Amino acid sequence: MKEGLRWRIALTLVVAVMGLAYTLPSIPAFKSSPLQKILPDNKVSLGLDLMGGIHLTLGVDVDKALENALSQTGNDLREIARDEGIFLMRPRVVAGDRLEFILLKKEQRGELDSLLKKQFERLTVSPPQVLNDGRVKYSLAFSSEYKKYLSNLTLDQAVKTIRNRIDQFGVAEPDIRKQQDNRIQVQLPGLNDPERAIQIIGKTAHLEFKMVRDDVDPANVARGIVPPGTEIREMQERGASGASIPVVVNREAVMTGENIVDARASFDQFNQPYVIMTFNDRGARMFELVTGENKGKRMAIVLDGKVYSAPVIQEKIRGGRASITGRFSDAEAHDLALVLRAGALPAPVHILEERSVGPSLGQQSIDQGVTAALAGGVLVVIFMVVYYGFAGLVANVALSFTLVLILAGLAGFGATLTLPGIAGIILTLGMAVDANVLIFERIREELRKGLTPRAAIQEGYSRATLTIVDANITTIIAAVILYQFGTGPIRGFAVTLSLGILASMFTAIFVSRVLMDIWSLKRQGRKLSI
Repeated sequence: MKEGLRWRIALTLVVAVMGLAYTLPSIPAFKSSPLQKILPDNKVSLGLDLMGGIHLTLGVDVDKALENALSQTGNDLREIARDEGIFLMRPRVVAGDRLEFILLKKEQRGELDSLLKKQFERLTVSPPQVLNDGRVKYSLAFSSEYKKYLSNLTLDQAVKTIRNRIDQFGVAEPDIRKQQDNRIQVQLPGLNDPERAIQIIGKTAHLEFKMVRDDVDPANVARGIVPPGTEIREMQERGASGASIPVVVNREAVMTGENIVDARASFDQFNQPYVIMTFNDRGARMFELVTGENKGKRMAIVLDGKVYSAPVIQEKIRGGRASITGRFSDAEAHDLALVLRAGALPAPVHILEERSVGPSLGQQSIDQGVTAALAGGVLVVIFMVVYYGFAGLVANVALSFTLVLILAGLAGFGATLTLPGIAGIILTLGMAVDANVLIFERIREELRKGLTPRAAIQEGYSRATLTIVDANITTIIAAVILYQFGTGPIRGFAVTLSLGILASMFTAIFVSRVLMDIWSLKRQGRKLSI
């Protein structure tokens, strides 16, 4: 018995030391303590409702992503068909959801149909139309299953890209999740520069390369009259004036920026900032093909619908490198490189809702939550001592231990403490006392049967343990479901509830048992105050 008690005491001490080591850095009074040098750096992160910050609801233009994917598919189809000796006129997207192109030689129709069936299963092909000149017109669209898959993929990519951008700010525990109707919820607790964050998060960084139509009469452009399949975009002139001039470009992009692997801000010979991009192998091949086919023409670099530059293609560009010039400030060039490097959003994103939580409101929530926790804790401590005597003191020690372990768990796992999380802690403390009540009532029953205090303690813990474990396991299952399917505040409640249940089971079944066993060995023959 004594040997078993020794290892349980040692384990309790180890857990207590580790718990304090992870809890103390989160306590303001220890910020200037010399112990900070040897304690872990982990601290309890506060949620948006406690620390202040911003809440954003973003809308993702999934239809635009589907259109871009269809256009890209058309380029891939044309390139693969060319390798097979099948010649097509450039495919174009019609009405945003159909891909049309013309097969130049109708005798190659069988080969093309076989190619579509083997390598483009995601496309549904309408009955081809034979034109008067013998050419064959094809119309294709994504299958409904692939549209659904691509829509989900677009939202997942948007969430990942936004998270990559937010990581640049060092925001602790941002909450970023998909919602219905192609929306994304973003919560950024403790953000010091919300305006810049909103600008970077909301910047789609949707990069497109479009061919400029210099053959359009400027007089018609001034009246807004442009050929079908084209559109007017604004481009800022470089220089002191910085005036915007209209540029007519093809509506369909010849290439997008989804294949960018790196982007850096740099300076040209005039000490003007610009952004240089590097493509992956697939992007490099596409860029080489596009520039080779359009020598002597201007290609507009369009970012989020705005033309930043429209240089003339002098020759085929190899190596997979391109640059974006414009009237950038140093900060703008840096931020643009940041969002391109973190990943361009797969579709335009619009901020539908913006809410800010001030730090003062967060501090008020903390103060009220701490006050509620202390008031509830004091009442529980007084009740346990009055009703159970010495055993109540043991329960209170275990209760304090439980609180330390909860805070240590939040810090150690990098979880976020929210206002509902504080409610979860208060609830957990009550449940921890409930476990001790079950044990003490069992011990009382055994004492009434005439058992010695030591035997009653052993029997009481043995009988109550199974009941406590069963009750708490069902609660943990509920907490896991809340965490999996809940939003930010609910997940915060689930985290503290789960940690609290595990900590309370350990302290009620193990730690308080150690204290009661120590008392029974030291005070043999004495009556147990319970």
